[in-house]
Amino acid sequence: MKNRNLRLDAIKMILSSRELGSQGELLQELNKEGFHVTQATLSRDLKRLKVARATSITGDYVYVLPNDAMYRRITEHKPAKEMLNDNGFISIAFSGNMAVVKTRPGYASLLAYDIDNASLSDILGTIAGDDTVFVVLQEGSNRSMVEKSLQSVIAKLQL
Repeated sequence: MKNRNLRLDAIKMILSSRELGSQGELLQELNKEGFHVTQATLSRDLKRLKVARATSITGDYVYVLPNDAMYRRITEHKPAKEMLNDNGFISIAFSGNMAVVKTRPGYASLLAYDIDNASLSDILGTIAGDDTVFVVLQEGSNRSMVEKSLQSVIAKLQL
C-alpha cells in the first residue's frame, strides 16, 4: 500500500511536469524514479488517478491529471464571441472607499487592466492578484456610483 501511494504520487509529479503521450514513455520515467511496474499496473494506476488523454497546445495527445486547469473542458456551451468577452467576474464586495472583486483564477490582472484603462471617474486605481482585484474608490464615490461605472467593464455585474 505504501509503495502504491508513493508510485501514485510519482505519477502525478511526472505528469504535471512533462508531456507524455504513451504508457511506454510513462513506464520509462517511472523506471528512472525507481518504480518498476508492469503496463497492467500502470493502467490501473492511471484509472485510479482519473488520468485522461487530451490534446496539448502543440496538438499532440498527452496524459493529463483531472485537476489540470489547462485541460479542463467547458460544460456550459456559449457562443465563441461571448466566451472571448468573459472577464471571469464572480462577485464584488465594498468596505468604505475600497472594493474587492473576485474572479476565476487567472482573470484578475486582465480585469484590473480593463478597469484602469476605462478611465472611470469613480475609481482611483486597482491592484490585482490571481483571482482578486483590490479597487480603490475616489473620495466621495459611493457603492451605487461605482457599480454603475463598472458595468461598462463588467457586463455580468448586476445592480
